[in-house]
Amino acid sequence: MRKQLMIATFALASITTNLSHAVEHEVLMLNKGEKGGMVYQPDFIKAAPGDTIKFIPTDKGHNVESIKGMIPDGVKKFRSKFNKEYILEPKVDGLYGIKCTPHYGLGMVALIAVGEPVNEESALAVRQWGKAKKRFADIIKEYQASK
Repeated sequence: MRKQLMIATFALASITTNLSHAVEHEVLMLNKGEKGGMVYQPDFIKAAPGDTIKFIPTDKGHNVESIKGMIPDGVKKFRSKFNKEYILEPKVDGLYGIKCTPHYGLGMVALIAVGEPVNEESALAVRQWGKAKKRFADIIKEYQASK
């Protein structure tokens, strides 16, 4: 009985420790932000597996969608509803490219780095277009400086 109690206590302590380290990151979906028009703010987040990224529709007409080729293997593509808060809980290490579906060409993109960048080469090789190409170039510089 004593051994079972010790195991249960250890398990509970492990769970509590893991939960206490999770961080909630907030990202605003904006028509105009610090870096110009049609932006996620911030547009680069460094997170750990188990962290939460909450996308908040501050302005109307925005959503959150994964970019093809810019999510780790085994992660299902995702797309939120418009004008709705969206919570992303990445559990898999890697880079996650994010876009606002109607404003992608206007540069409304973000990059989330979770744990080890296991898909870095393939994610950064995805071709971008419109203003997203320039914005991603700036975001990638910020990402590389954070390593």
